[in-house]
Amino acid sequence: MNLLPKNEATIDRVIRVVLGVAVLSLTVLGPQTWWGLLGLVPLLTGLVGSCPLYTLLGVSTCPMKSVRA
Repeated sequence: MNLLPKNEATIDRVIRVVLGVAVLSLTVLGPQTWWGLLGLVPLLTGLVGSCPLYTLLGVSTCPMKSVRA
């Protein structure tokens, strides 16, 4: 059993990293609240390439790998 299976496509990962950095910037810019730390969730899942919620739901945006016989 793989603990962190790759289940995010490249575009999904890029969107998560950009969104994570944008939300994380709220701790320094804008309202400067601790709520900006929620940006760590999409940032880390985007960097790792694995979403625990996707794993629980059995969802994957990763393209299928071809199997050669």
